Order: sequence, then C-alpha cells, then structure tokens
Amino acid sequence: MKNTALSHIHESLGAKMVPFAGYNMPVQYEGVNAEHETVRTAVGVFDVSHMGEFLLSGENALALIQKVSSNDASTLEVGKAQYSCLPNSEGGIVDDLIIYKIKEEQYLLVVNASNIEKDWNWISSHNDLGVDMKDLSEDYSLLAIQGPKAVEAMQSLTSIDLSQIKYYHFEVADFAGIEHVIISATGYTGSSGFEIYCKNSEVEQIWTKVFEAGASFGIKPIGLAARDTLRLEMGFCLYGNDINDTTSPLEAGLGWITKFTKEFTNSENLKAQKEAGVSRKLVGFEMVDRGIPRHDYEIVDADGNAIGIVTSGTQAPSLGIAIGMGYVTVPFSTPDSEIYIRIRNKDIKAKVVKMPFYKK
Repeated sequence: MKNTALSHIHESLGAKMVPFAGYNMPVQYEGVNAEHETVRTAVGVFDVSHMGEFLLSGENALALIQKVSSNDASTLEVGKAQYSCLPNSEGGIVDDLIIYKIKEEQYLLVVNASNIEKDWNWISSHNDLGVDMKDLSEDYSLLAIQGPKAVEAMQSLTSIDLSQIKYYHFEVADFAGIEHVIISATGYTGSSGFEIYCKNSEVEQIWTKVFEAGASFGIKPIGLAARDTLRLEMGFCLYGNDINDTTSPLEAGLGWITKFTKEFTNSENLKAQKEAGVSRKLVGFEMVDRGIPRHDYEIVDADGNAIGIVTSGTQAPSLGIAIGMGYVTVPFSTPDSEIYIRIRNKDIKAKVVKMPFYKK
C-alpha cells in the first residue's frame, strides 16, 4: 500500500484511512455530512495525490493525444484544460482524464489513480510518433482546495489574482512560497475553488500554509467519502462506477466530449452508434419513496421488468433526499419517468430527473 507525502499528517489529524487505488487514503475526518457542508459553505482541502500525471512532449504530442482521446485537443491554448476520455477498441472507455496544455508541444494528462498503469500502457501502445512520455505520478502531489471561500482564503498565498482563473483554465505561478506551481480550476465538487500541483517535497509546506491562511475562513481537511457525495450531487461521472470499459461515452452522456471532427480510437463505430441511437442512457434519479440506492442495485419498471442498473447512489447531504445515477433503457430516460430501485427484494419508487441535482 502506497502512502502520499501527506499520509502521516492525515493520520495525525485522526483521519479514517482506507486502501484506495493502491494508496492509503483519508476517507473521512469528522464525518461525511460535516465535511460535505464545509465544502458547500466555506472551504475544504482534499489530498488527491494518488491521481496520475503524464507529461507528453514533442512536435507530435498533440497528434498522439488526438489519436487516443475523444475530445478535440487542437482547440486548447496554453493555460487551458479540457475534459476528455480515452475510448477503447470495443466501444467502452479506458479512462476519463483532464488534458492541460502547459506550453506549445507540451501537455499534462491527469488520469484516475486506479488506471495509471492501464492508461500508460494504452497511450504508449499508440505512440508510434516518437512522443516523449514521462510518468510523473510518483513524484507529484495534488491538493484540491474547494468551496465558495477558497479564492478569498488563499489569495494571500500567491501574487496572481485567483479570481481571474476561469473554469478549466490554469496558471503556473508562485503559491505558498513555492515557485512554478500549477494552479487550476477544474473542480470535481460543484463548489468553486482550485487545484494545486506540486512536487512531493513541496506539498507539506503548501499544506501547512494553506491551513494557516484559511484558518479564519473555517478551512478543514476533507476525505474521499465527501468528495464522492459532492461529485454525485453534480452528476459527475466516477470511473469504475458510472463509466468503465463497457460503457460508451454516448450512453454516458459524454457526447459533448466526443468530437467527430477528427479520427480517434474507435471513432467510426462510435459515430455509427450516434447515428443509430443508443439503447440505454445514464440518467440521474431521485427517490420518491424511502430507500437509498447503491451501486449495482437493479432498476425495474412498474411491472418488475429489469430496465437497468444503479451506478452510484447516496443520501445527498445538501438536498436531504436520496439520489442516484444509473443506466436505463431509452424509453425510461426522459425526466419524470417513473422507475423503481430494487432494494432488498422490494421495488422502491424513484423518478428520473435532469442533472445536476445540486444547483448553486
């Protein structure tokens, strides 16, 4: 089990530590609901240093990214990031990722912790273009500072204007006494804020200064459990739950990052799928009757016929209701469709709703 550079700090703070994607990670400190509320109303800090980072450089770096990813990375400018996915050859998804254009002919790919080796091997297998690839995952740390007070709380730590970093943009700047830190705004919580990419040797100093600067703003450390409830309220996909090697990006509602203006892995088959129409769709739903949906629970119609499967579910702390995401057959995918979640052999009523569940 690997540790992040901050694992000893999480343990000293009394975090409940769990194995996650091969890392010893803090799942919660004071409790999921309290931590969730901190991010919605103040500012919280996640250690997400288990995420993977690949640096692709050279004159063919963009060509390789275009070949393996679904979105159109040619639209990226230096200082801008893009959400994308890596389609596989069978119609599913190898991983979802964020692509940062660091400078001309240099890109940073941020991938899910559980898929680092798989993604590296997949991209490498398509690299017949001489692109220089470096896996920086073991050397870099990542903090997500999230919440409506994040910008105000952290402004004293940098010379740049944090409020000017737009969503899916970033700056390379000084932060907490460290030079050349990536400060990005690609949050996964639906609350404003930003992410800090730094070297492992720098992250403890940054963590300490972040908590000093945020003390008067109610800053707290936040675990992975609250990260999951926060992202679910926004309807953001989690790889391994809502998308995987068998789910098409079109089924998952990711048509907006699947651009057929270029050729990429399996693009012809996905284009054909788009033209023919998918047979199932990922939807959000709210429970009408009492019950909490969980991953892999069956979704049925009023007559008990199987129509789909739950991919994520929880009692939403900001909303006070149980919510979930899941794949259902197309006739049941429109908002207000009545569906039932089979919980302990009972069919509990729910209704399909438009995401995000949480609206600022």
